[in-house]
Amino acid sequence: MFKKMRSIKNRVLVIVLSALICTLGLTSCTNQNLIAEANQGQVSSSSSIAKTNISVEYDSDDENSSWSSSDASNIVLNGNSITSDGTGATVNGSKVTITASGTYCISGTLSDGQIIIDTEDKEAVRLVFNGVNITSSSSAPVYVKDAKKTVILLADGTENNITDGTSYILEDSESDEPNATIFSKSDLTINGSGALTVNANYNHAIYSKDELKIMSGNITVNSVADGIKGKDFVAIKNGTINIYSDGDGIQSNNDEDAQKGFIAISDGTINITSGKDAVQAETSVLVSGGTLNVTSGGGSANGVKKASGQMGGMGGVFDKNSIQKNDISDTDSVTKADPGSAPAGTAAAGESTASSASTDSDGTESTKGIKAAVDITIDGGTVNIDSADDSIHSNGSLSINGGTFKISSGDDGIHSDSTLEINGGDIAIAKSYEGIESSVITLNEGNIQITASDDGINVAGGNDGSSENGRSGQDEFSASGDCYLNINGGYILVDAGGDGLDSNGSINMTNGTVLVNGPENSGNGALDYNGSFVMTGGYLLAAGSSGMAQATSDSSTQYSVIANFDSELPADTIVYIETSDGKDILTFAPSKKYQSVVLCSPELKKDSTYNIYYGGTSTGTNKDGLYTGGTYSGGTKFQSFTVSDIVTSVGTAAGNMGMGGGMDKGGFPGGTDDAGRSPRGMRDQQNSSSSQSTEAAE
Repeated sequence: MFKKMRSIKNRVLVIVLSALICTLGLTSCTNQNLIAEANQGQVSSSSSIAKTNISVEYDSDDENSSWSSSDASNIVLNGNSITSDGTGATVNGSKVTITASGTYCISGTLSDGQIIIDTEDKEAVRLVFNGVNITSSSSAPVYVKDAKKTVILLADGTENNITDGTSYILEDSESDEPNATIFSKSDLTINGSGALTVNANYNHAIYSKDELKIMSGNITVNSVADGIKGKDFVAIKNGTINIYSDGDGIQSNNDEDAQKGFIAISDGTINITSGKDAVQAETSVLVSGGTLNVTSGGGSANGVKKASGQMGGMGGVFDKNSIQKNDISDTDSVTKADPGSAPAGTAAAGESTASSASTDSDGTESTKGIKAAVDITIDGGTVNIDSADDSIHSNGSLSINGGTFKISSGDDGIHSDSTLEINGGDIAIAKSYEGIESSVITLNEGNIQITASDDGINVAGGNDGSSENGRSGQDEFSASGDCYLNINGGYILVDAGGDGLDSNGSINMTNGTVLVNGPENSGNGALDYNGSFVMTGGYLLAAGSSGMAQATSDSSTQYSVIANFDSELPADTIVYIETSDGKDILTFAPSKKYQSVVLCSPELKKDSTYNIYYGGTSTGTNKDGLYTGGTYSGGTKFQSFTVSDIVTSVGTAAGNMGMGGGMDKGGFPGGTDDAGRSPRGMRDQQNSSSSQSTEAAE
């Protein structure tokens, strides 16, 4: 993996700490009554195997939003004509060409014409939009052919509107340029406190072939293709941005330079409703602050129904025409080129191929929330995503270090092909097919709540298949000994229709709190792993069906018990465990019906005897079904057990558990195959042999 290094003055810096492989130490563990203490205890050491630096330089031209009318040349738009009092601008009918650097104050209405910047000067061109309405029926209304840098300054208190037609007479048909309402072949910056509305009826709305920086302003984009696009990068420092696009919302697509093609968001409020990906980068995405509200592909309700039948949604194809544009200006009064009889070099709306980046390898449109081909780092901010496909997706590594997240996904909530690390933040995945998925997942800290129709947390090797056209009923990742789920801290709550924690390799837990409300069907388990589940610290509680139930491995250092009841117990039925002298160990009411419960807690002591009850009531404080304090009463005694091994099995169903967890696999119903795999593990491998669609964030 490469490193991006740039000399800078002001830096927006991210360090993506990929793949942390935890080094497990043997330590004492915590119990239910000491969960807070557990979270402050041992943290496994880890080493970073890769990092990527993204930096953006903001110079004085970018930062300066002040201007003086006495220092500016005036360009006045008068319907079909233009007047200019400066020497650096040449007027030809309804077109004005700026050929020198400097500040130009533009005001008025241009019904069908262009502002063209074409200068070889080494200084920036500053365009002050001082209340403009510019329309062009046949090309980009604002076209930067050549300039060191162009700065669009939105004058305080003004409203500015830029609108194009549905067909262009292209200056360069081979490169399909220009192909945006505001189109620049060089660096472009937007600043100021005024308002800008861009209506793109032909292709993209705002597009720079080099760097695109948004410093401030109130910007609204309505686009039939991509909304805001910077080939080398898009950097948003602040502002209020509303994007309604049939294509991607924000895109950077440089695939020729590994140091470019990224998107960096520092602050501001960004609202995106997109037909394809909301935020899509050829290399990396950094979010360090601000508020990002996203709906992509019609939202999670438009996610394609999975073959397993577990995932709902409309199951249809998203109609991009249903995107509600924000008051697109009427250009009917403008004489437009007729696409049916256009001259050579004329392209109609939709003919451009410049917005093909958000297409998956199987040819389907990508409708993710945030997507990057190399890495994603989120250090802070507020991120709200409702996506038809994955909400946050990296084809490489992904790191969340802070922030507040509300996610609803038609496929995966958070997905990374290679490594995924969470070091903090409040993450609520309210809807997903699979909640969190990667080859290696490391959870160091954070408050994580997951609702998934299939697996809550899935660790497997390979590349994710798109949700488009459904899933095979199991994830397309393959079984692999190189797959790990490492839990070193945090509070993790999982509600899964499939497996709660699923690893095609192994699970290591050293600290933190994990609560799992697992499957009601017998074909899945609250815990499912192919290697081992080594627990040396923390607090684990997992409830679900008994058909595929697993406990932790006997190579753990903390004692656990797996209790299998004679029959299913209804949702919200309390399971209660106490010591032989009546001390509370566990009071838990799973949110769904269950028949098996796994508890791994330091309250479980070797050679000690415990009693298990079900039913009854508690006067304690209930958080996520787990009661603390209060008094338990009215339950039915199930069994007593004595802790003799690292894993103790209790209940009649334990007869189907092989060695009842005494073996390193933690016990499988019906035993294992010759390779020590569970029946689920064998199904996973069989699934992985089927054809897989490898997704490319182009």
